[in-house]
Amino acid sequence: MNQLALNKYLLVILCLLVVACSGTKHLPPGEKLYTGAKIKIKSSSDVDKKDKRLAKAVAKDALRPNPNKSFLGMRFRLWKYMVFGENPKTKFGKWVKSSGEPPVLLSDLKPNITSSIIDSKLFNFGFFKSYTDFKLIEKRRTAQVVYTCYVHNPFKISVFAHAVTNDTLSEILLVNRKNSLVKPGDTYRLDVLKKERERIDVLLKDRGYFYFNPDYLIFKADTSAVNKTVSLILALKDSVPQRALTVYRINRVFIDQQYRLSQIARGKNGDTTQFGGYLFRGKQSDMNIKPWVIVQSVFLRKNETYSRQNHTLTLNHLMSLGTNKFVQVKFSDSDTAAHGFLDVEILMTTMTNYNFRAEMDVVTKSNNFTGPRMNVSLLNRNTFRGAELLSLSLAGSYEAQLSRSAQNLYSYSLSPQVDLVFPRFIVPFGIRDRRSIYVPKTKVSLSYSYLKRVSYFGMQTLQAGFGYKWRETLLKEHEFNPISLSYTSLRNQSAEFTELLASNPFLKKSYNEQFIGGCSYSFTYNEQVLPLKRIQFYFHVTGETAGNLFTLTKIVSGEKPTSKNPSTLLGSVYSQYAKLSVDTRTYINFRHKNRLAVRFFLGVASPYGNSSVLPYNKQFFSGGSNSLRAFQINSVGPGTYNQNADSIIFMQLGGNIKLELNVESRFTIYRFLKGALFVDMGNIWMQKSSPACIGEPFLAKAFISELAIGAGVGIRFDVSFFLLRFDLAMPLKKPWLDKGKRWVIDEINFGSSEWRTNNLILNVAIGYPF
Repeated sequence: MNQLALNKYLLVILCLLVVACSGTKHLPPGEKLYTGAKIKIKSSSDVDKKDKRLAKAVAKDALRPNPNKSFLGMRFRLWKYMVFGENPKTKFGKWVKSSGEPPVLLSDLKPNITSSIIDSKLFNFGFFKSYTDFKLIEKRRTAQVVYTCYVHNPFKISVFAHAVTNDTLSEILLVNRKNSLVKPGDTYRLDVLKKERERIDVLLKDRGYFYFNPDYLIFKADTSAVNKTVSLILALKDSVPQRALTVYRINRVFIDQQYRLSQIARGKNGDTTQFGGYLFRGKQSDMNIKPWVIVQSVFLRKNETYSRQNHTLTLNHLMSLGTNKFVQVKFSDSDTAAHGFLDVEILMTTMTNYNFRAEMDVVTKSNNFTGPRMNVSLLNRNTFRGAELLSLSLAGSYEAQLSRSAQNLYSYSLSPQVDLVFPRFIVPFGIRDRRSIYVPKTKVSLSYSYLKRVSYFGMQTLQAGFGYKWRETLLKEHEFNPISLSYTSLRNQSAEFTELLASNPFLKKSYNEQFIGGCSYSFTYNEQVLPLKRIQFYFHVTGETAGNLFTLTKIVSGEKPTSKNPSTLLGSVYSQYAKLSVDTRTYINFRHKNRLAVRFFLGVASPYGNSSVLPYNKQFFSGGSNSLRAFQINSVGPGTYNQNADSIIFMQLGGNIKLELNVESRFTIYRFLKGALFVDMGNIWMQKSSPACIGEPFLAKAFISELAIGAGVGIRFDVSFFLLRFDLAMPLKKPWLDKGKRWVIDEINFGSSEWRTNNLILNVAIGYPF
């Protein structure tokens, strides 16, 4: 059979498939399938193209109903619904039908009503005197509608003025007029007028107008058909109640820490304890949290003007304490003789103070190490009756290498940790009340870790830290750790490990630098909390330094620490270095929850003064399930160096510089089943001044040719609270090969078991890589 004949047969098969999956074969008698609508815009020549596009978009948004979904003319979901008839008899048939979609028929259409809806929506966007007609285009089994909209230039706002009869309200509006959303020269839009009313409502509620409502405001319009303009006057309705125009103040504030949702609020009756101008229900000794802690989170204060902002701050701060399940704030008119006072009742439903959690999972790494991991923790949400969160945790793991060449290669670890978090800043000086909506945190931590690399060494690490974490806005977060201490010691070093260190001075120095004392700061900007934003940005930068204070102390005492003659602290050489890393990401969201994700990572670190080499746990590594997925964990670099995972097992080499770029397309296959296509590239390098002679150092003119590149496909099971990820990747470029031979695309051979064994990497992980 020649190629031409084969193409003809394929074309016939494709046509039959399209016809079979079109969904029109099983339609009810006399019915036609609605295949959608078209919008045509007709206007005079002076209408701007931008306004025509706006009118078309507005009209499209009004189209109802939506036709059945199709792909290349095939309606698979409609076909699944129709193929088994009205009442499928088998479970499989019922399941297939339930995953399909019913036909959208011509009889379901009401084009007259749709035309009126289009005109109404166009009116709301300033096309005041437009009209729409329609035409049905029918075929043998299908039909569509063509809507033609006759529009003119949209009306623009010529004048916007206030005519509020209440003098106090009028003055507030005039002072804040620069923040108005309605501006002369803008196109008339109803949604902007609604937002302006809501803005004014928020403004007035922050100034004590507790009972005000945006519905009390009206816009009066006067149009000019000649100039296509509209004059707007903002006024109060005639029937506004007097209390909506009254400024209210706070009178009494009742706080109930033991409120239960099933009980009726006790109102203003019952025993109370006064503290700081607030009335607490019950005795102070019986209260879950000390009154002074609660008072710091309450911004509704006696005799102050009511403010919606203070109301919101109170709710957010009380919930952020971490001890409350629910918080309600209720207001009622005070029974005082004076008018314009509110009584406040704060009802707090607390959680249990203690929480125990145990987790166990199995970890699989791309270097064939697999094993169980367990973590148990005990939480106390109210340790000292000040909403302090105490966490006691114990983690343990065991992993072994599952391969034919593995001979008694395994490791295990045990890591107890204590964390204490205070819901406030703990500083030796006062901090001005910024009335931030977010509660700052102060964290104290202490941990110990024992890691046994069998046949190599045992490592003990003691860490302590003190720091602060606070959110500036919804998108911006800061973390500052002024104290970060770490002491590491090696025990039971085997002859093989000693020989390995002796053959690699760089690795030996990495482990000799055992005491780290310094500080760190990080800043995060994250737009992923804005789910409706189409393009979302993420930016995270971290900087840390270590050893500077110790070196300054040594210099003051007359010593001159250098990397060749390093000073010690508590009998151990201390590290001195600076480190900076930047992680930027861009997420572009498309329809049906499809997304393009791009990440760029840059890391630079440099030892100096008392050190010539970075501590091993402060170096950069590349490769693995959250990095370059076509390469085994931490196996890429430095530079053109070829790491042999079988010879050094746990001792992969790191670098001082890291560059990495990841591009991933994420799409939905079926409901919770997601897919991905990705490309990863990057590497790590030593600095040119590094004493190690491993791989090529970082050079601006050569680093691009030394990038490792891989690509692959992924399957993800996303059940909202849990995501299991399977990423299969293969290398496209190996930087350790000779120049001219680093691209290995031409060597791809899925049919070869040897190629698959040496090149395909399956990454199994929880959560997205970035």
